[in-house]
Amino acid sequence: MSSNLGEEADYQQIQDPSISGEFLPGSSIEIIRAPANFGNYRHVLFDFDGTLSLIREGWPEVMVPMMVEFLLATGTEETEEELSEIAMDFVMRLTGKQTLYQMLQLSEEINKRGGTPKDPLEYKQIYHERLMARISRRRDALASGESPAEEFLVPGSIDVLKDLVNRGCRCYLASGTDEIYVLEEAALLGLREYFEGGIYGAQTDLMAFSKAMVIQRIFEENHVDGTQLLGFGDGYVEIENVRAAGGTPVAVASDERNRSGKPDAWKRKRLVGAGADLVIPDFRESKTLLTYLFGN
Repeated sequence: MSSNLGEEADYQQIQDPSISGEFLPGSSIEIIRAPANFGNYRHVLFDFDGTLSLIREGWPEVMVPMMVEFLLATGTEETEEELSEIAMDFVMRLTGKQTLYQMLQLSEEINKRGGTPKDPLEYKQIYHERLMARISRRRDALASGESPAEEFLVPGSIDVLKDLVNRGCRCYLASGTDEIYVLEEAALLGLREYFEGGIYGAQTDLMAFSKAMVIQRIFEENHVDGTQLLGFGDGYVEIENVRAAGGTPVAVASDERNRSGKPDAWKRKRLVGAGADLVIPDFRESKTLLTYLFGN
């Protein structure tokens, strides 16, 4: 892990993303590298958006147009289509880190084009207001009971959490989304009861939170090391952090829009490159997965 635990590193490819693993018989569970810590897991770290929650599915369709709007305002001669491609590239490159990192990059891009950027926190607030306008109907439907939680959960999420808790594992949730909203949305989805280890999210101060800091806290408070750590995520940050800590990182290459049960090809390639040991499309086969990982 980074010596400065509050700083989230950029994506680094540490293994060939085109590697093809072996599949557990009759399943969609792909083993890229056999874990060294079979059956020893006691602490389990989960990412939130895209790993468990689908409430914010489609967020790039809000962020990228917003960025193009501000880039066009610089008077650049680039077309809207060109700027959209540029924004999509750096937004996806930074996906997995706290949202503010993407806004810092937007400010840099505006500077490059001779514009005067706003405070990145202001861009983040504008983005969040637009995103909430998009997802408020989903949140309201969950709060009223009109929509069941399963409609906005990665398939099998509750089953895997129940199974892990029943095995005596302590679960933790860490997200690059602001902590206040992670707490709210985890409650709407009925997930909070499973995270005895705590729910952590982004803070205004970038250095006040990172997933690496959560892992370090797990180690220090429980007097354990990475051999007892299992991690699930659809972003490169948690995959890199769990692997660097000596744990077992499982990539959740979720198809957020269609919930097809097939891995998203872009996510799979990125997460394998980041060092994932296993790849799953969702948690529908969690019983098979945990039987493999825990050796029973």
